[in-house]
Amino acid sequence: MYETLSQTMLTMLDCLLSFIALINPVSKIFIISTIAEKSSLRQVKRISIRASLVAAIILLVFLFIGNPLLIHVFHVQIYSFKIAGGMVLVYRGFEALNKGIFFELKHTRKYEDFSIVPLASPMIAGPATIAAAVSFPAKYGIGITTLSIVGAVLINLLIMLTARIIHTHLKRHNIIGALIRITGLFVTTIGIQMVLDGVGEYAATFSVPH
Repeated sequence: MYETLSQTMLTMLDCLLSFIALINPVSKIFIISTIAEKSSLRQVKRISIRASLVAAIILLVFLFIGNPLLIHVFHVQIYSFKIAGGMVLVYRGFEALNKGIFFELKHTRKYEDFSIVPLASPMIAGPATIAAAVSFPAKYGIGITTLSIVGAVLINLLIMLTARIIHTHLKRHNIIGALIRITGLFVTTIGIQMVLDGVGEYAATFSVPH
């Protein structure tokens, strides 16, 4: 019994950490701290909560109806979605490595607009995270995947709500740029792995007898 419980906890931890890595809370620190410079704490809190709610809804919708939606409505196989999501991650990760930022904010837009794009999507519920929401139930089970999505979004929300404080400490020690670039390397690696997984699943279809 204890071994089964321990294995379940390890499985959930593995799934949770995977979602946290894909959501990448570090990428939100720069954007939220930039928004906080021109907004009140109440506005930042509202933007963060709204973005998290929208992202959670997107991920849970794809978790429960993603496969039929992709296959029967959009006629897209999950391996194609993984490849596309992985390529987006590689691009974003390379940008972070090169520029030291994940997204460039256009100051002509109202900061409230950022709660949906880019915060909710693609920074929280992006192609790679959506691909994980669709494909992870086959590996972890729908219950563990659901709890992991909710847990990862809540952890990300906590980071967003404390982003200004975190950014101040990181900036004081001149490590924000280095941290973003290190995170960019991990994001790029995850993206490459997703592409390889997608290609591997596509290649496997040729060995399936018709």
